[in-house]
Amino acid sequence: MQNKVLRITYVRSAIGFSKRQKATIKALGLRHIGHTVEQEASAPILGMVASVRHLVRVEEVAS
Repeated sequence: MQNKVLRITYVRSAIGFSKRQKATIKALGLRHIGHTVEQEASAPILGMVASVRHLVRVEEVAS
């Protein structure tokens, strides 16, 4: 069974949001607006994405 891969793009600035949300963006590996990373869709990653869903765009990648 292959795990799903998510393509996560940082689309909105975290200025004015909590330190916790800024730390989540950093933990996902996102550095600046427009930066895109690919992460395996594990439970911790899905939880982090859900907590900053207003700052990122998420797409499922066919692997």
